[in-house]
This record gives sequence, structure tokens and C-alpha cells, in this order.
Amino acid sequence: MTNGESAGNTLRQTSIGGAVLPWQDVLHEGPVQAVSRPELLRARAGFLSDCGWGSRRAILSSLERRDRQLADALRDGLQVVLWFEHDLYDQLQLLDALAFAREAGGSLEVIVIGSFAGKPSFGGLGELTAEELETLWPTRRAATPEALEAAAAAWDAFRAPEPTALAECAERESLQLPFLAPALQRLLEELPSPADGLSGTERRALQAIAAGPRTPQSAFVAAQGIEEAPFLGDAWFYRALATLGSGPVRLVETQEGEPLPAPPPLGDGHVFTRLPLRLTAEGERVLRGESDRVDLLGIDRWVGGTHVTPENAWRWDHAGRRLIASQR
Repeated sequence: MTNGESAGNTLRQTSIGGAVLPWQDVLHEGPVQAVSRPELLRARAGFLSDCGWGSRRAILSSLERRDRQLADALRDGLQVVLWFEHDLYDQLQLLDALAFAREAGGSLEVIVIGSFAGKPSFGGLGELTAEELETLWPTRRAATPEALEAAAAAWDAFRAPEPTALAECAERESLQLPFLAPALQRLLEELPSPADGLSGTERRALQAIAAGPRTPQSAFVAAQGIEEAPFLGDAWFYRALATLGSGPVRLVETQEGEPLPAPPPLGDGHVFTRLPLRLTAEGERVLRGESDRVDLLGIDRWVGGTHVTPENAWRWDHAGRRLIASQR
């Protein structure tokens, strides 16, 4: 089992054998609440469908089939190996899978890496060849009961309606889950900053555009270069950018002074990715910390189980590594 089709397709080319199951969910985006598994899958399917990734019915069917495959493999005592990496996207999928396995019963093994010999700028399993992936096979280790417990606790904290337990997890080093704390710290950056109301993704996007003439495509590449552990797909970056660039008050716009159109997959990706961009005057003020993004644009965003709105605007002070409670 692995993070997506890129690594999954390469795993299918190895001599290891067995079926490959991509976990296929972008858990750092949209609601991930503390509800029953069927309710959670329905909520995820609805969110992903609303973002343009297909019909709710088709997405829900895919998620349910994925869960059944893992549950059946665990029940039947098959050798189940999780292949993941260190970034936020993978670490949240790893939590989901481990917490699921703890509930379902059965044993599994894990391969989780943050680097690879000969690749100083290692970006993930998807960039490795079949031969390189095969060299990782002997490094697999059993997921201990302690690892399953730690993952379940972190999964519960992630899905809680307030991010207090999540912030505590982000400060807790774990021998069982060595990459989890920095990944959760990056997740907390998706809460508004007390300095400007921007998320970490939004600030990187505005910084990239402010550095020179940019298109959404080149801004994505530049913003990824600022990340310590890149995790964001381009379509999700474009979605964040479009949120900042729509409406009468906006922080970014086209060079012609127009709001940004719908991002892919809801809109035309060829048009969107090539638009010349610029910051608005408000965008420049926000980037300097002179205005607040939440005050200007409002906010309606989920970070796990926390629904961030103007009335519930929890903030994360990245420099001070502290959570600031919502002023209700």
C-alpha cells in the first residue's frame, strides 16, 4: 500500500509481487472529522467531488473499495506492507492506515523514508525507479502495538473539532513515527497566522508572485522550493491561489487586473496555469503584515476536524510554535 498511483505504478514493475493499493486521499485538504468511518468516507467523497474530482458516487465507491481491500487483507493474514515517505501528505495517510489497521485487527509492516542514498534532494517514492524501490524491501519493519497506539492517538487529535491536541502531538517526538511531528507542525501552518492571516501555503504563493513575473505554474514550482518537505499537488496549490484571487477584494489577480477564474479541475487547466499574475495593493499590504487576510477575505477552511471560520479562527504562530485560541 502506498500514497498514490505514481509510486504504485512503479511498485507494480518490481519483482516483489503482490497487489498494490494506493491510499488516494488528500487528507490535509477538506473536512476529516471524528465521525464513523462510513460518515467520514461520505464527507471525503462529497468534498473531493465539489473540488471537481468526479461524482460523489464514484469517489465514495473507490474509497469504500480501498477500505475493503485493506480490511480483507488484514483479516486473511496476508503480508501487508505500507510504503510511505516523510512529508505531510504521506504522514496523514499513514496515520489513517495505521489507525484503520488497529481497529480492524491484523498485522502489517512499514517502509517509511525521508531520504534516499544518491538523491540529495529526495522528493518522494514516486521519483524512484523499480530497482531503487526494491532496495527498500529489506528495510521493512513490523508496525508494533506502540506504533498503532501512537498513530491512533494522533489520528484522533487530527480529527478533533479544536486543534489543541493536534498542537500537542506536533511537539511530541515519536520513535515509532519519527516524521510525524514536523509534518504536523507544517499542517498547523495551514491555520491563519497571527501576523497576516495567511496560511503557510498562501504566504509561499504570494512570496513567489512578489518575487517576479509569475504564472500559477511557475509560482507553484517556486513555492515548492521554499518547502522543507514538499507535499502539495499543483491542483491544490491552484485552488489556494484562486481563493486569494477571486471576488471584489483579492490579494492576487491577472496582469490585466481581472480576478482569477476557476482552477483545474473545475476550470480550464491550460488557461489557468499560464495566466500572468500580480499582487494587488491589498496583497502587498498583507504580505508586509500591514493587513489581515481573514479580515479582508473571510475564511472557510478545514484543518482536519477544525472548521476555520471568522468566528472560529484558530491561529498558529509558527515562529513561537504556539496555538492562539479563537476569540469568539
